[in-house]
Amino acid sequence: MSDECVAKTWKPSAPDQEALDREELNQRMAEIRHKVLVLSGKGGVGKSTVAVNLAASLAARDLQVGLMDADVHGPSVPGLLGLEAVPPTGQGGHISPVRWSGNLKVMSIGFFLPGADDAVIWRGPLKMGLIKQFLKDVEWGRLDYLVIDSPPGTGDEPLSVAQLVPDADGAVIVTTPQTVAVSDVRRCITFCRQVKLPVIGVVENMCGFVCPKCHQVADIFKRGGGEKMAADMGVPFLGRVPITTAVVESGEAGRPCVSHYASDPAALAFDLIADSVRRSVEKEGFLTGVRQERSP
Repeated sequence: MSDECVAKTWKPSAPDQEALDREELNQRMAEIRHKVLVLSGKGGVGKSTVAVNLAASLAARDLQVGLMDADVHGPSVPGLLGLEAVPPTGQGGHISPVRWSGNLKVMSIGFFLPGADDAVIWRGPLKMGLIKQFLKDVEWGRLDYLVIDSPPGTGDEPLSVAQLVPDADGAVIVTTPQTVAVSDVRRCITFCRQVKLPVIGVVENMCGFVCPKCHQVADIFKRGGGEKMAADMGVPFLGRVPITTAVVESGEAGRPCVSHYASDPAALAFDLIADSVRRSVEKEGFLTGVRQERSP
């Protein structure tokens, strides 16, 4: 056996793939000023509608915006933007996002499914891998905002985003006024606190139906549950969005309410919420005075 010192013959190994991926991801995210997650405690509260209109409202303010659909099993963003038949392109291992407008870029697994009825049957590691690829390999470019539409609940997808984007500005949490929805949102806020993801605020969606004829408002899902819960949990309340025929028609037609029904009460509410989000995230340390650091 040679008695030569091992230190003289040792050579450093090549960086492992995980470290390279992390470096590339960090470089990509460094080009994005603000990252905002849209979360909900349960399904059926209109979370994707809020995410789409938030992104479109920000883009209408001459901001460069990306919208990433992280809902692997129920991607709604392509349909809400009328982009089902628009395939993404890419080369050299990178993916070009689909442009909805000049300054709104979109990415979703829905673009890659052969048909609208195809199901994605994946476990956690595959879902995290896809989210990582969307963050790292999509050529987002320089953005003012990246809005990330996460699936309902507190499972793999929002956890993956929280781990992969440790400098996210925070989460917009969507609820409806009923007690059953508000109870689930409380758990969503607890999730954010456990992973040290700031809560930008709560949106109370489907708060009253505006009659298209008499313009009277009927509180079919009650009113104020989300605002009261936000106060109880000590987080900001961003506003409430009513149900209007324009919201329904815009979703079915693949056209954001804020861009095609600008004077509709729901569109005006979305615009006010977008302004509130901007005021919050563009003020450094808006929640605690000091931004909390989170481990990847």
